[in-house]
Amino acid sequence: MRSATFHTFGDPSVLRVEETDWPTATRDEVLIHVHASSINGTDLGLRAGQGPFRLAVRLPFTPGFDVAGVVVRCGPQVTAFHVGDPVMALLGHGGGGAAEYVAVRQSRVARAPERLSLLHAAAVPLSGLTALQGLRRGAALHTQPRARVLVIGAAGGIGSFAVQLARLYGAHVTGVARPEKQPYVRDLGADDTCTPDELNGPSFPAWDVILDAAPRLTLSAARPLLTARGVLVSVRPIPTQWPEVRSLAHPGGHPRFYGVQTRERGQDLSLLAHLIGTGQLRVPVDRSYPLTQIQDAHRYAEGPEVRGKVIVTSV
Repeated sequence: MRSATFHTFGDPSVLRVEETDWPTATRDEVLIHVHASSINGTDLGLRAGQGPFRLAVRLPFTPGFDVAGVVVRCGPQVTAFHVGDPVMALLGHGGGGAAEYVAVRQSRVARAPERLSLLHAAAVPLSGLTALQGLRRGAALHTQPRARVLVIGAAGGIGSFAVQLARLYGAHVTGVARPEKQPYVRDLGADDTCTPDELNGPSFPAWDVILDAAPRLTLSAARPLLTARGVLVSVRPIPTQWPEVRSLAHPGGHPRFYGVQTRERGQDLSLLAHLIGTGQLRVPVDRSYPLTQIQDAHRYAEGPEVRGKVIVTSV
């Protein structure tokens, strides 16, 4: 089968489409014929070998951490899916989504919404789960119907989902984005938009939740932007300023920093599928590229113009 792989770190030119071994569905795994996968910030960082990413990769490596496609084989312990089911899935740390086939444990898989194309379904798992789990597990936003939420990186994949989910939970949402992207963010449902330079302006009071999808905000910079019981939710699981974490805890001992470690919860993925299937959540796809043009896809995904998700199709 064909896969996009890189044998060394670097710019998008290191990606090559080549023949690789077929995966096998064993035990509780399903073999998925991949129709599409999405590009996430993790893919870009791994390919470039940035910081800790360089230590996390065994070369050669096939990027891609979420896929959508059709089940073509089931392992003997699979009970939730059948051959022919359209599905979307979150892959593990080994990636492998930028390929024609991938084997995934059934706990990481959910049925794709009927009203959604598989191309759009591929945009959901990693970005959608990160936004959902950050807002629910990290900020308990579903218990704060009138919270004020700030989404940094609101025009990106995670941010696009976060803006919509926060609005569904009844929050007042401010999206941070470049001026040319602000109409897109408002169309997602943001009540207000601003640039990073405007965050400290007098027109904005403190926020109950800051979801930093960039992630750019330091803990010290977040402190004056939060209410007394506010929480900073970052897609960076471990803060770079460990000594500051303690200073962000208020006297009651409640945490004010939450680093999202996206979990492969099938129930959460099914919830996203339900929200999409009922028209409550829009899947933010910017553009798509065939697998043979994955270099171009990575170049666009790490550029300044992207809004939402970039998709790589395998069929």
